[in-house]
Amino acid sequence: MKLLTHYSSSISPFFTTMKGAFLGVVTLLVLSGCSTSPPANPENICAIFTEHSDWHEAALDTKEKWGVPVHVPIAMMYQESSFKAEARPPMRYFLGFIPYGRASSAYGYAQAKTMTWDDYVKETGNNWGDRNEFADAIDFMGWFIYKTHKINGVSKWDANKQYLNYHEGWGGYKRKSYNKKPWLKKVSKKVHSRAKRYAAQYSRCKDTLSDSWW
Repeated sequence: MKLLTHYSSSISPFFTTMKGAFLGVVTLLVLSGCSTSPPANPENICAIFTEHSDWHEAALDTKEKWGVPVHVPIAMMYQESSFKAEARPPMRYFLGFIPYGRASSAYGYAQAKTMTWDDYVKETGNNWGDRNEFADAIDFMGWFIYKTHKINGVSKWDANKQYLNYHEGWGGYKRKSYNKKPWLKKVSKKVHSRAKRYAAQYSRCKDTLSDSWW
């Protein structure tokens, strides 16, 4: 009995330690999940960056790297995924109930298609990037906006035409394929209006935000 009692008392601290470690891992996973959740107030860029300060840092990195204003890719991203990390196009169904794939390979915050993402990786060397990671997604969008400016001469500040390029591709934009899609032109104007609101909001809070994450 003494041996059993001694054995029980010796392993008790071990299990207590393991229990604490397990709870710590669970807590970390929960917190990590919260950090990637969509912002509570997506209509206000200051609220977005206050809730997700690391997003602001990533947006500033994109601005410095690609010369892209902060508000434009954020406005485009909201339209594309509503800031959902694993957003995808809806599943298509044959006869209303047999699934046969999605409309495209678009995925993640930026709804980047696989082929375009692969081109981005080849050109930038971001081999470890993921479309469901915000920093990688906004860097991709910065790259695309930069390329749109180079290829089609569209200002990096023109969210309307930038979004048309983003949706139709550089070739499609040159062919003016968007003229056959009145709904798309309405959406691009919506993105442009949101970008203007974001720009006005950001001008009032950017200094405070910069101080908050240093």
